[in-house]
Formats: sequence, structure tokens, C-alpha cells
Amino acid sequence: MAEVEAAGADFVHVDVMDGRFVPNLSIGLPVVEAVRRGTRLPVDVHLMIEEPDRWVERFAAAGADYVTVHAEASPHLHRTLRAISDAGAEPGVSINPATPLLMIEEVLPMVRQVLVMSVNPGFGGQTFIPASLDKIRRLRAAVDERNPTCLLEVDGGIKPGNIERVVTAGADAIVVGSAVFTHDDGIGAAVAALRCAISETD
Repeated sequence: MAEVEAAGADFVHVDVMDGRFVPNLSIGLPVVEAVRRGTRLPVDVHLMIEEPDRWVERFAAAGADYVTVHAEASPHLHRTLRAISDAGAEPGVSINPATPLLMIEEVLPMVRQVLVMSVNPGFGGQTFIPASLDKIRRLRAAVDERNPTCLLEVDGGIKPGNIERVVTAGADAIVVGSAVFTHDDGIGAAVAALRCAISETD
């Protein structure tokens, strides 16, 4: 956390996986609590889990500033997002690569961020799906029309070679895992390289 903060990251994104919604098992409540204690940055918790309604309050209490749930995992999405707000966190909604935007149109006005998965969730180090760029462009237009203060976040396979296209398509926030934590020259150099690539869009 100290290295990430020193490198100039804007937030810490925490992937929570249950081995059911995605074929992997990862971070839970104790780690989110530890992350909260270990950083002054906003903590952005991405719940890749079944039945998120059962857990959103507990992750908010653990220190999540943002709690994002998947439209595919939340049959009563409006109620789930309201529960996040009531728990004191900023609500977010995420969609998988094959999920159409119409799945989240009705809740756009009530979310603080929308997370577009540009890989199929569950594992790090995957390759960015190029068709995501068109989805980001279309979602950018929808967000600007229905909720201009909502952040458009993109996660999956992003690195210096493609981040410029993602930002140009309309992303406000970029989630990067492998390109930061496996960089040969360390976290600071990785974040600097990403910011340098983004600056080329100006």
C-alpha cells in the first residue's frame, strides 16, 4: 500500500471473488479492513460474488469508500445499490464483456461509478478485449446524458500500449493490476509509464 500510494495512484482497487460468480477465490473482509488501515487513498471494492446483497453492508463497514456489484449477480439491482448508499459507501455497478448496456440503463442515475470489464473477470494478466472500446464510447454518451457526475471505470488487460485508446474512448478511471505489480522496474515506474501514455491523449 505504501508503494502504491508513493507511486501516485489515485485509489486502491480491491477484487473480491467467491469462487462461484468467477472461477477464483480471493480477498475477503479482513484484507479490506487491513487495506483501509494501510492507506489514505480511497478504497474501491469490486464484488465479483453471488448474492452481493448479503455482503455490501459488511464491506462498507470494513472501510470501502466505493462498493461495486455486478449487474449479472444482482437480480434486484436497485435494492442492492440502495443498500450500498444506506451503508455509507458510494454505489457502483459493473458489467462483463458480453453484457449489453441495457442491463444497467435503469440504474445509471443512482450510481457513482460504472465499471466496464474489458476481460472476463476472475483472473489477472488477461488480454484486453478490443470490442470493449465501442462499449466504452457508447456508455460514455449514456453517462453524460443521464448522470454526468458518474465515473466510468475500466478494468482488464490495460497497459501503456492501450491505455491511451481506453481514455480516448471515454474512461475516467483505469484499474491496472498486472501491468503495475509485475513491472520489472517496480510500482513507481509502472504508474509513471501509464501516466505518460495517458498524457499523450492531451
